[in-house]
Amino acid sequence: MSESEGAGAGRRLAGQTVVVVGGSAGMGLETARQVRAAGGQVVLAARNPERLEQAARELNPLSTAAFDARDTDRLERFLAELPGQVDHVMVTAGTPTYTPLDEMNLADAGREFGGRIAMTLAVARASRRKVRAGGTLLFIGGTGGRRPAIGMSVMGAVTAALPALTANLALEIAPVRVNLIAAGFVDTPLSASLLGDQLDARREHLRKTLPIRRVVGPEDVAALAVHIMVNDALTGATYDIDGGQQFVND
Repeated sequence: MSESEGAGAGRRLAGQTVVVVGGSAGMGLETARQVRAAGGQVVLAARNPERLEQAARELNPLSTAAFDARDTDRLERFLAELPGQVDHVMVTAGTPTYTPLDEMNLADAGREFGGRIAMTLAVARASRRKVRAGGTLLFIGGTGGRRPAIGMSVMGAVTAALPALTANLALEIAPVRVNLIAAGFVDTPLSASLLGDQLDARREHLRKTLPIRRVVGPEDVAALAVHIMVNDALTGATYDIDGGQQFVND
């Protein structure tokens, strides 16, 4: 897509309202920035009140709400209490965990898998009455769990479940559209917190091995998110964005 085509797509968000759950950092924050740059309005929700306040100072959202999106009752109430209809809801909330079977707490594993599915279902149920016809629910998943590995059992199950859930919800709540972005490594604060002092080495490895020869950033994911929002022919699908990471040995 050329720069002019991208700008044209962004302008189609002018006057629209986008709710970003997980909008205080990383992919959610960058998407909110691109929505605002395109003339759209944003509503931001996030777990960390301090980061949320900082994002609000930058973006001047219509409103903010600080809560844990894994609390599905609170999540549904937040969406139900939004004034009027909105155009799009994007959910980036969630932190991946990688636990080998021998170290796994089964109750925690069940909550992690079930909680992610329940969060997605809660957003869909509440959005039937809040998102305009033709608007979008957009969820963030991943590509890493497609490759079996030690410690990836729960993440692999979530990775496999989300595309199927997305496709079914696209039928259940039509004409609201439902789509999934499956990201590989994205250079965000969350990635930095997970990798610690291994971050620079990971970046350098990806620059050398990815077919695109650079690291995917949150602005790349945000650009895809905006495209999915404005292209009203897209629903029920999963869109990979990993720079070709799943095709190389890493």
